[in-house]
Amino acid sequence: MKRHVGIEALAIAVPRRYVDIEDLARARGVDPAKYTAGLGAREMAVADPGEDSVSLAATAAARLLRTHNVDPARLGMLVVGTETGVDHSKPVAAHVQGLLKLPRAMRVFDSQHACYGGTAGLMAATEWIASGAAAGRSAIVVCSDIARYGLNTAGEPTQGAGAVALLVSEQPDLLALDVGLNGVCSMDVYDFWRPVGRREAVVDGHYSIQCYLEALSGAYRGWREQALAHEVVRWGSTLPGEQLARILYHVPFCKMARKAHTQLRLCDLEDASNTPAATAEAREELAKSASSYEAQVASSLTLNARIGNVYTASLYLALAGLLHGEGAALSGQRIGLLSYGSGCCAEFYSGVVGEKAARRMAQTDVEAVLARRERVSIQEYERIMQLPYDAPESMAPAAGTFRLAEIRDHKRRYVEGSAS
Repeated sequence: MKRHVGIEALAIAVPRRYVDIEDLARARGVDPAKYTAGLGAREMAVADPGEDSVSLAATAAARLLRTHNVDPARLGMLVVGTETGVDHSKPVAAHVQGLLKLPRAMRVFDSQHACYGGTAGLMAATEWIASGAAAGRSAIVVCSDIARYGLNTAGEPTQGAGAVALLVSEQPDLLALDVGLNGVCSMDVYDFWRPVGRREAVVDGHYSIQCYLEALSGAYRGWREQALAHEVVRWGSTLPGEQLARILYHVPFCKMARKAHTQLRLCDLEDASNTPAATAEAREELAKSASSYEAQVASSLTLNARIGNVYTASLYLALAGLLHGEGAALSGQRIGLLSYGSGCCAEFYSGVVGEKAARRMAQTDVEAVLARRERVSIQEYERIMQLPYDAPESMAPAAGTFRLAEIRDHKRRYVEGSAS
């Protein structure tokens, strides 16, 4: 019997402080519209050294278990997708398992491939359950990252931090995945990388966008071929991409979603007509992508605009934002998701929004999580950014959260906090 597998519930965690993106623009002598309209940003999460990938992941996972009444005994896998790990050997997932006192009879590991790492973990968990090997158990997949480029750099307004924890099971109340309908595209490129020992990434910005769009094309076409074969979508007066109620994209900055959506439409237009996109007809059709973007994409970007780039978690912040706003309206409808990780690998997949999506998102209460944050001045933001990574400030974690307290004894990390 074919199993229904997907995301049952989710929870998010973000740093306790943020800066207003217009404040940052004015401090840098830039027209605020360059950041708000040009990048699609409103606010940017600011992580201090105590808010590392471990503490954010543990906070999100603890919130998931608590708010959705998850019995830890039903779990059999814990995966953390991250590109800001804390050790060359010990995974973030091991820290999370210990902090949350999860069962020992679990597979526990990290998944790394730049921003694609969380999706790699989600697919591993999904296929483990779909195969029957899980024997009825569920998995937690956490995407946790800190996007850091440094003060007064070109990438400064595209920083951010946070974590999204996903409960993956045979009760996909949020999103039932189309298991097996996946398109992937991978290439060995140097568009973005962070050498060992560096806190800030190295980015070839224009080339990275080019790689993203090329990999998107390959992944989307791969998914579409599978979807057409299974009659999930059809060629006709409505192109395959248009038959998806919404499409979510990996968003290093919100305006990237518009570029990505235009590229997806180009794929459909070119392949439907066997005509290069440079023709007048194709350009006329492409001009319609603005309305298509507003209908299929724009509503998913509310959380990303308020938190910033979160690497592996960016796509799943978009999912959280979409279902928070439209979970009830989208019940029973199919959506598409595009994950991209520099280096590079892209995957396009799809799923059907569950009937209980709105109820689950109400439990998650993302607005309350954001409301607890503190807006800080640019002076305070710059002070935080200049703190050494291995010397977190002494600060008691809020109830139900975790925080790195110190690093000592041969670089062992000590995290404080509680799951409740």
